[in-house]
Amino acid sequence: MTARILQAADLSIRRGCGFGLIAVATTMVGLASDMALATSGAAIMLALMGAILALKGFRAPHRSYRTTELWLLIDRRHELPEDAAQAVIGGILRDRYFWHAGWAAVIAAGMWLLSVVLRLL
Repeated sequence: MTARILQAADLSIRRGCGFGLIAVATTMVGLASDMALATSGAAIMLALMGAILALKGFRAPHRSYRTTELWLLIDRRHELPEDAAQAVIGGILRDRYFWHAGWAAVIAAGMWLLSVVLRLL
């Protein structure tokens, strides 16, 4: 059961991150005449994405799981005892938000490094 919740949590978070990445890519295309500026902008936006994901991770255990997209993705049903459902689903969401925030931070750091290299060239 928790594997199904884990997959749904990843799908929900990655869907949101995908829309954010579309915004990052569109901005980079718009700034393509200055690649150092484009990568700096991408680094800032990815760092912001990571910060938002981390904030959502901190809030996840306290937010009612019935108000999340995850609840819709698991067809509004679970086989968990009702008193444990909030703890389990909130905990899974927290862990997955933090995992995605970590990757956003790593990619943002890579973009910052690339920006510095491009400015030095």
